[in-house]
Amino acid sequence: MKYYYEKKSISDSLEKEKLKAELQSLKAQIHPHFLFNTLNNIYSITQNISVEASDMIHRLSALLRYILYECNKPEIRLSQEFKIINDYISLESIRYSKNLDLKIRLPENTDQLLIAPLLLLPLIENCFKHGASKMMDNSWINIQADVKENVLTVKLMNSKPDRVPSGNTHHGIGLINLRKMMTEKRIAL
Repeated sequence: MKYYYEKKSISDSLEKEKLKAELQSLKAQIHPHFLFNTLNNIYSITQNISVEASDMIHRLSALLRYILYECNKPEIRLSQEFKIINDYISLESIRYSKNLDLKIRLPENTDQLLIAPLLLLPLIENCFKHGASKMMDNSWINIQADVKENVLTVKLMNSKPDRVPSGNTHHGIGLINLRKMMTEKRIAL
């Protein structure tokens, strides 16, 4: 009898967990659907008001769609990653407008090369976060990527001073997570 009740209890618990997981899955599908419908509505309205605003909404929507749907794959085309990087840079460029000297060089014809999704975007984000956002005057960012013999080399530079003011011990988790992922996939940083 005891064995039966323990088994029944485990079965009931598993059934509850299964229902909970199904509900979470449904919620995860509804929220992005609502978000994209709302962004599309805002995009439609802004097309007649501001070309720049509608372009920003379109790029933001593409970036979110990529993060939500494409990044579940273990690898994506490098050209897709570069497209999202360009969309992100366009959004940030509008934010900083004329206060940022931005130079970008990304290779073309990268459809045949594969990369882990969102591998490069955190590095690009850090260029803006620690370079342009910290220095409003004379800030600059230089992003260069090259592919030779199926090896991707990325060089990122910004106007962040070499020295960090003392007392600043805050370290974000972005680079920590990136290093962890790269270690798991055996990628050199």
